[in-house]
Amino acid sequence: MFLGTHTPRLDEKGRLFLPAKYRDELSGGLVVTKGQERCLYVFPTEEFRRITDALASTPVTAKSVRDYSRVLFASASDETCDKQGRVTIPSKLREYAGLERECVVIGANTRLEIWDADAWSEYEAEQEQAFAQLSEEVLPGVL
Repeated sequence: MFLGTHTPRLDEKGRLFLPAKYRDELSGGLVVTKGQERCLYVFPTEEFRRITDALASTPVTAKSVRDYSRVLFASASDETCDKQGRVTIPSKLREYAGLERECVVIGANTRLEIWDADAWSEYEAEQEQAFAQLSEEVLPGVL
């Protein structure tokens, strides 16, 4: 499970230090791909395989499945962390997410998300009221 908020910087070669506490979980490889709201998703390889299997069981005749699969897989990149814990973010994905230097990496349960720091601050501010109001709808009777 991925939790927390971290603020690494992207270096001049497009590499990002992933939080040390997640490196063991990502040591078997990871997949970086486009996420919603112009962030990047980082999945451990095994979790990405689970998603791949789930999509493979959906009907290819459904246009929404084809559209989602095309974007998800076309933008996906297999990566590994180097010995210092850095992962290279491909230039197309950096461009998509608007990543330049200051980044935010958030834990999002089964994945990490990488955001441009300003975009994350804006998103977080916009969602604060909705978060307060949605708990009963999203987790009825749990919280």
